[in-house]
Parts: sequence; structure tokens; C-alpha cells
Amino acid sequence: MRQAIPSTATQPLELPLAGATAARDALWSATHAARAALADDLAELDDTQWAQPSLCGRWIVEEVVAHLTAAASTGTVRWLTSILGARFDSDLHNQRRLVEHRGATPAETLERFRRVITSTTAPTGHTAAWLGEVIVHGQDIRRPLGLPHTPPVQAVTEVARFYASRDFTVASHSTAKGLRLEATDGPFATGAGPLVSGTTLALTMAMAGRHVYCDDLTGPGVPIMRARCSP
Repeated sequence: MRQAIPSTATQPLELPLAGATAARDALWSATHAARAALADDLAELDDTQWAQPSLCGRWIVEEVVAHLTAAASTGTVRWLTSILGARFDSDLHNQRRLVEHRGATPAETLERFRRVITSTTAPTGHTAAWLGEVIVHGQDIRRPLGLPHTPPVQAVTEVARFYASRDFTVASHSTAKGLRLEATDGPFATGAGPLVSGTTLALTMAMAGRHVYCDDLTGPGVPIMRARCSP
């Protein structure tokens, strides 16, 4: 049966004007809604689609889902233990955790992901980054499969601002450096230099290194961004 998406999945994210705790809670709420929406889409996939390549390097769709489950199940201590055990090789760390949280079948992998939909566990307190994990990896899955979905602009705006401010899980700040980014569907705008414009989602995905989203951007700065996020 198709899982119902909580109403927050289709509502704009309203970030409080004051209070770090309230703002963090709003980001977690958006994260939970994004996970629920993705789980709803995944429920409709057949085995062939689960095995399709994603936009995330060599990972297939099922592996990306297992990675998201791992991210929502790994706190600071567990993350430190894992990364130390992998001798700071993030690829090895991610692969080990992915294997740990992947099921014997796609249905089991999906069930494990459903269990962490409302999790607030994360390696660090950078909540916007973990919202970004779900938004970016959700599109890593949906775009190759042709699944239509546009996350709420205000939620994506928070991720875009975080990505533009620093290199964290992705080299997003480096990708945007020296460019003027302007969203065509929301308030996100940052930087100075050759202009790159497009939807907030396209800008965010390009900052995350997903080069195919450069096709959705316009402006004289696009060739520079495309070169920086090419595989």
C-alpha cells in the first residue's frame, strides 16, 4: 500500500525568526517530511528500478537508500569510531555503514529506511547538512528514474545557504566560490562574480557536484560551475 505523506511534506518550511532550538526543530521537521516523501516514491519501484544507477557516483538506488538509513542511525560516537576504523577514508566508512544498513531485499532496505524517517540522530549538529543529505540523495534517485518531485523551496533554500557557506559533506562552497548565484523561484542569492541562475534546487544540486543539473542553469558563470562539478 502506498504510504501517505505527512502534510508537512508539501507545505513550505517556516523557520522561526528567533530561537536556535526552534529553528533546528523546523529543519528536522523538514528532514522528516523529505524522508517520508522519498519513502512514498520508493514504495512504487520495481526490482529493476532499485538496481538503476543513481547520480551518486557508483551507487545504485538501493545503495543510496541504505546510505541515508546509515546517516540517520549514526551518532557522533559511532561516526568517530567508524571513521577512525576506516583510517579517515570516508569512502570506506560510507561503504561499511551502507552494507550494515542495506537489507537482503529492496523491500527490507525500504523498511529499514522507514524506521528512521523521524530520527534526529546525526554525526554532528549541522542540521541543514542532514536535511541536504535527504534532498540531494532524493534527487540522486528520482532524476535518473524520471520521478517528478520538487522539495519545498524554503527547505531547499536553507540547504543552499549552508552549502554556499562552507565545504562540509560536499565541496559546495568551493564550487560556488567567485560566482554570483541567484535563485529564480525563491530568495536564495549569494556571492559576487559571473552570474549563475536557476531554481533553488538546481543551484543546490550543482553545488553538491551533480553536473547534470548544470543543464538547468543559465548565465555566464555556468561553464565555470560545470567544470567544477564535472565527474
